[in-house]
Parts: sequence; structure tokens; C-alpha cells
Amino acid sequence: MRPDAKKKIATVTPKAGPNPVVIGAIVAVLVVVAVVVAIVIGNGTSGSSTAAGSGVPVGVVGGTGGGIFANAAQAKPNAPTLDLYEDFQCSNCGHLEQAMGAQIFSMAKAGQFRLVVHMLSFLDTNLGNDSSLRAANAAACAADTGKFLEYHRAVFAKQPAEGVGYTNAQLTGFAKTAGISGSALTTWQKCTTSGQHDQYVNDVQTAAEKAGVNSTPTLKLNGKDITQTLSSAAAFAVEVKAATS
Repeated sequence: MRPDAKKKIATVTPKAGPNPVVIGAIVAVLVVVAVVVAIVIGNGTSGSSTAAGSGVPVGVVGGTGGGIFANAAQAKPNAPTLDLYEDFQCSNCGHLEQAMGAQIFSMAKAGQFRLVVHMLSFLDTNLGNDSSLRAANAAACAADTGKFLEYHRAVFAKQPAEGVGYTNAQLTGFAKTAGISGSALTTWQKCTTSGQHDQYVNDVQTAAEKAGVNSTPTLKLNGKDITQTLSSAAAFAVEVKAATS
């Protein structure tokens, strides 16, 4: 069993909202995943994207435990790859999204990097619930409808206090906020209520541990961990520009 992440959090608490150094503070309080192994499996972008009916969500790259290539249609040929590891219950991930989510979203939509999102679920064990799994499954179902990024943003925009978790009604509300409607919403609901992508979510957690990802949020640019070098949204943009071939 993983040790309680709260006992490993540093004493400096990240500041949210307008504080310009929020990203730098986040790295001082990263939530620790207990299992760290030495097997590196790459940055999750090898191989082709999956399609509907393959058993894993649309857009997954690198096999069943790989991340979701969230902007495949927009990414430019020479764009670097940004692997983003988050847990939907992680408060530090919420701070990251407050500070940089809009910029990541807009830059991804502009194709400035290949955004591959890995949805972790280790906090279910630490917090004694299943909200990370259910939210990640719901987001994976949203990927099947072509609304992954929109759903991802909606979840973090209404993130509850750590440990409170998400209700099923909230997860459904996020789908509507993301623009999933009509027959697509019906399909999404069947996907979420059946836990269609639960095994995929578990596989992502296992793959992340094998890749040595020991904290959330973690950002890797072309395989290089840049989390601890980020001090602002501007610094992130500079990192992306430098990595562009």
C-alpha cells in the first residue's frame, strides 16, 4: 500500500490564482506517489493513436497504459511533446490548472506542442474513495466523443477540496459544460456508468509508476522533466519554444 501522501508534503503551501510564483511553489509540495521503480517506458507517445472500439479511449498512444494525445488534429509536425501527469483529486494539480491551464489549453489548440495527458488515480488509495478513478474514466469517455480537453478543464474548474471527491451528478454536469450533448451524451453516460475505461485508468497508473513518475503534477517536455524549472506561465512558453525543432 502506498504511504499517505499528506505525510510527505513539504511545509511550503502553493499559492493559487494571481500569485506569479505559484508554479514554483507547487513543486515544493508535490504529492508523492509511493511506488517508484527504475523501468523507463518512454514518454507515452510512441505508436499510433487508438480508435473507437479498440478497448481503450480514442487518442491513446503508446499502448493501453499510454496517455491520451489530446490535440492530435492540431499539433504541428515539428512540435515537441508535452506529457502531463495529473490526478483529478490532486490539489496541486488544481493550482497548476488555475495558473497555467488556460495557456496550456490555448497552446495545445494552436498545435504548439503535442499534448499527451496521463490521468493518475493513486489518490483514491490515500483518500479512501474512488473519485480519481471515476473522474478519469469519465474523461476517457469524453475522449471518445472528441471532447477530452474540454472535459479535463471542466473537472479542474470545479475541483472540490482534496478528499471530498466528485459526485456522479457533477461528472455529468462537466460533460454538458464540455459540450457533449444529444446522442453523444447518451453514449458518454453509458460509458461512464459501466466503468468502460476503468481498466485503462488502472493501466495508466501502473505505467506511470514504471516510468518513474513519483509526483503530481509532472510535466515532461520531450521526455525531460521540466516541473521544477517552471516559475511562471512565461517560463513555460520559453521552454516550449526552445524545444521546438
